[in-house]
Amino acid sequence: MGNEIKEIAKKNAAREAVKLIRDGAVIGIGSGSTVEYAVKFLIERVKNEDLEVYAVPSSTQAYFLLVGSGIRIVTLDEYPELDLAIDGADEISDDLDMIKGGGAALTREKIVDAAAKKLIIVVDFTKRVKRLGERAPVPVEVLPFACGFVMKKLTEMGGKAALRLAQRKVGPIITDNGNFIIDVRFGTPIDDPKELETKINMIPGVVENGIFTNMADIVYVGYKDHVDILRKD
Repeated sequence: MGNEIKEIAKKNAAREAVKLIRDGAVIGIGSGSTVEYAVKFLIERVKNEDLEVYAVPSSTQAYFLLVGSGIRIVTLDEYPELDLAIDGADEISDDLDMIKGGGAALTREKIVDAAAKKLIIVVDFTKRVKRLGERAPVPVEVLPFACGFVMKKLTEMGGKAALRLAQRKVGPIITDNGNFIIDVRFGTPIDDPKELETKINMIPGVVENGIFTNMADIVYVGYKDHVDILRKD
């Protein structure tokens, strides 16, 4: 029953979020199960309302969701500024800061999200936290050559670092960029997400990390029977 309620909540959030998309919009598409629902609802709108929508996918998953959908796939080279982006999150705090990267697409997601004039986040109610780090680790995308060095530096910062291993495949997860993912737990909720985001990215060999601060504009939080809408102050 718990998983069924979560799926209903995801659908509710996704359905409301895609109502913001207008004819002719150029949008970024994030990754994850809630975004997958958003894409399905958007495809329905495109077909039923004869909309023309252009999309930049942030991952291979997002790309294949869009293939043959009636939504035109474009790139940031063609459209370096997007009207909006729709993405998910692994955690989102009361300040609308996020941890993302459970699907290992954090670097491209951060690029696509940053390119958007407005970032729309869709999550179910289980992703809300008071402070980041309560449940989710911080994913860090790292060059394979630098993996050992970066893990040492993250440990010196007080983190417990673990290389993310693939499922049904021997060895580590490989990102769409050909890199590894290190998941880091810092033991307590994160007091200053922006400072930690910056410090991690200053380690040589780090490509990007999954702390997203000051980026979300509107958050749709799905529940079984309603959707909360949170906005940046």
